[in-house]
Amino acid sequence: MNNQFETYSFSFERMIAWKESRLLVKTIYQITSQFPKEELYSLTNQIRRAAISTSSNLAEGAGRHSSKDQAHFYQIAYSSLMELMNQLYTSLDLNYIDEPTLSKLKKHILAISYLINKLRKSCLS
Repeated sequence: MNNQFETYSFSFERMIAWKESRLLVKTIYQITSQFPKEELYSLTNQIRRAAISTSSNLAEGAGRHSSKDQAHFYQIAYSSLMELMNQLYTSLDLNYIDEPTLSKLKKHILAISYLINKLRKSCLS
């Protein structure tokens, strides 16, 4: 393969928000692998989908040409992140995760939410 293609990176690959959301997906998969097996096709699946949706929409937004389209996908990414946070509270309520785990995840989610909001606002100004 040509060396220029080996060193090329897509615009989303340079985004801190995408990098952080990618790390969050990995953490979410590790945590949800410990959930009860009966949750595999319900809460576990929903949590994983929300985490993946966040990083996927950041990548899709970065690939859009108009600022309006970019902002739209960044808003969807933010919404998926909020959905994930809600599902983590449900996981706490069901004793699938503990308070320290929720606290750690919430800090990561909060940091990503700030980054996404900055991206979105930069598209709208």
